[in-house]
Amino acid sequence: MEKQRILVVEDEKEIADLMEIYLINEGYEVEKANNGLAALTLLEAGLFHLVILDIMMPGIDGLETCRRIRQEKNIPILMVSAKSEDIDKIMGLTTGADDYLTKPFNPLELIARVKSQLRRYIQLNPQGNGAKNEDDINIEGLNINKVTHRVLLFNREISLTPIEFEILLLLAGNPGRVFTVDEIFERVWQEDYLESDNTVRVHIRKIREKMEIDSKRPFYIKTVWGVGYKFESKD
Repeated sequence: MEKQRILVVEDEKEIADLMEIYLINEGYEVEKANNGLAALTLLEAGLFHLVILDIMMPGIDGLETCRRIRQEKNIPILMVSAKSEDIDKIMGLTTGADDYLTKPFNPLELIARVKSQLRRYIQLNPQGNGAKNEDDINIEGLNINKVTHRVLLFNREISLTPIEFEILLLLAGNPGRVFTVDEIFERVWQEDYLESDNTVRVHIRKIREKMEIDSKRPFYIKTVWGVGYKFESKD
């Protein structure tokens, strides 16, 4: 089986080397970049399955690097930062990151988050040619293919991150059912939900911005006030 390749983008050499050691011990191939431009060059030249991206870097910071990666690729991005405030986490997720880890972090937590993101990404992007009809969800002009990770809205392709795709798949696969925020988090991230965590809301907002004509008056993903979210069903 081909090894999964991870790009570590971190300007602090000691931290980058530490992450490399732990990742290699888990069987991953690792490349390192100490700035955003070097990371973008490596991503252009080779195949990677996941990016670990520091926010505070000289030159192009992690947020701008994340935006540029998202213009071309949908691989998982795990953002790392010494900043722990909610607004910093929200900014990271809003630019396209799939997860956020605050420094200093436990290396075992880093590995657990990497494995979670890679497992989800590989499941949603298997090797193969095409998909069977039963792998499609078709609702009100929206087509979601579970195998190819492709989303079409009235034949226009919608580019979603792996996390955004899985949230949409969960909701659209259960039209009319209301999911609480903690249910969505636990089903998608496979971790216990923290009450102060705004991660789900940020991702829902990003999905709406990509899909809806008016994200403040959504047609597909409805807010059920005081409860959670549901995918609108006309049946």
